[in-house]
Amino acid sequence: MASWLDYTINGLIVGNVYALVAVGLALIFGVSRLINFAQGSIYLVGAYIGWVAVVQLHTPLPITIIFVAVVAALVGLIIERFGLRPLQNSVRIAPLLATIGISFVLDQLVMLTFSPNPRALPSQLPDVRFQLGGGTIGPLDLLIAGVGISSALSLFVFLRYSKLGWAVRAASQDRDAAMQMGVDVNRVNQAVFGIAAALGGVSGLLVGMYYNQIDTAMSLQATLKGVVAEVVGGAGNVPGAVVGSLLLGLVESYGVAVFGTSYRNLFAFLLLVVVLVLRPNGLFASARQAPPEPLTGTFIAPSRPVRIPRWALAVAVAAFAVLPLLPVSFYMLQTLINAWLLGMLALSLTLVAGTIGQVSLGHAALLAIGAYTSALLSLTLAVPVGLAIIAGGLMSAALGTILISPSFRLRGHYVSIATLAIGEIVSLVILNWESVTRGPIGISGIPPLSLFGYDLISPNSVYWFSFAVMVALALLQARLLSSHLGRSFRAIRDDDIAARAYGLSLNRYKSLAFIFGGFAAGVSGGIAAHLYSYINHETFNTQQSILALTVVILGGLGNVVGAVVGAVALVGLPEIFRIAAEYRILIYGIVLLLLVRFRPQGLLGTI
Repeated sequence: MASWLDYTINGLIVGNVYALVAVGLALIFGVSRLINFAQGSIYLVGAYIGWVAVVQLHTPLPITIIFVAVVAALVGLIIERFGLRPLQNSVRIAPLLATIGISFVLDQLVMLTFSPNPRALPSQLPDVRFQLGGGTIGPLDLLIAGVGISSALSLFVFLRYSKLGWAVRAASQDRDAAMQMGVDVNRVNQAVFGIAAALGGVSGLLVGMYYNQIDTAMSLQATLKGVVAEVVGGAGNVPGAVVGSLLLGLVESYGVAVFGTSYRNLFAFLLLVVVLVLRPNGLFASARQAPPEPLTGTFIAPSRPVRIPRWALAVAVAAFAVLPLLPVSFYMLQTLINAWLLGMLALSLTLVAGTIGQVSLGHAALLAIGAYTSALLSLTLAVPVGLAIIAGGLMSAALGTILISPSFRLRGHYVSIATLAIGEIVSLVILNWESVTRGPIGISGIPPLSLFGYDLISPNSVYWFSFAVMVALALLQARLLSSHLGRSFRAIRDDDIAARAYGLSLNRYKSLAFIFGGFAAGVSGGIAAHLYSYINHETFNTQQSILALTVVILGGLGNVVGAVVGAVALVGLPEIFRIAAEYRILIYGIVLLLLVRFRPQGLLGTI
């Protein structure tokens, strides 16, 4: 009984930390209708600013908290003013993508400044425990609870009794009406981002003290947990975000008690998927609340795509095909092999996101399914590698579509959140299903690529194989998009209500898009597994999903040639010019921000 009380206390304390992130997300969503994926990066900034204050400046705890809150708030104001305000009149998806790019930039700047090595963050409080019934509680637990409760009360007073709080509530209820009544919406946005950033920064400091350690990889999980808590409570619902955070903390804590620490995140994302499927507006949303708006008519930036003559494409394909016969380095061939693999993933994503309008942030899960299927078949059943890769593509198409199908009824940004959660669930299942996937150890000794009994060991043969597969998938997808299926996909993307009125079955066509896209991604994952010879649950992560999305936007959403061009440009050029690895993610983030701001239609335009 005592241990369960300890787990309850721990769940409530962790829930208070989640609440600081989730409340900020709820405030921003209420005013801007935006899921701020940069909130976790501000949490990371707060943790490291706290480390500087505690370890380098030796400031007292109250001064440390105030210092962290002020610096984090300034970061939030800068993000709103220079990163998001210029996108107010852009397509609806642009601010969401911008926050992803901002998170990349902030995370990498922190890593380059402080190095990726973990750092100890002492709590500055006595290391004692007090008995509470059959459990125990410490000074830091009380501090976190106090900060959480006082922040919630202060926010309640601010929203309920201050003029600026009234303006925030008015803008969250009806932004256009608030503007017509003279409310300075830009000032409201600044206030909301400043408050949200301050709460996120303090949350990062408290978590660092609670675990006595911080590292540069902690931002993504903070964002995910905050999004889960906010959506569970109801997007834009501040009290719901608090309750959702406490519920999430308890679910995680009890899950750890029963199944172990490796299942902590799995329960969080399962809770999110269940809530999205059963109550997309959240557990505490009003029964009369309207469903989320689709991104109809504002999903893709209008543009006239660049038409490349067929003869030019044929010449380009021929040039790349004969490249290994020229005196080129092994490094260049390896770089282009990576670009072809990413191009296959980009072809998959440009079909799903660009052609039918389902923005997937968990697309790397399809890579993982294909990779594990191909690796296990070739290792345990001695299936020929070529057949194993095809089987990996089929498994990724079938299983990926089944897993993603609950999100077909969702709209707006909830589709992206659901796919992100499903991607994390796949990774966590791979981690914990040790009898099949070998768990954290991963799969080693995967057979090399082979075709018709001949091993493809030389760089030239691997290059030609991956290039031929990528070209075949591109031709197949181009043919698909020129058929009635492609026209139906674009009709659903542009206006799903009108498409349904004309008799198109939305779920059927979305399933077909994910089947085709899943096959391409699964084949890419299968080839990668046999090239790497070792894979584990971290080989195909969320970062790869975001990289693929950046590639697709760079080339042009829905543009087959653009997906390949984007892959070569974003992967090939940094590799060829030997830019240090630690700067690549920073470059990807900056490229994504510049594209969203100045050319959202991509290099070759959207189709």
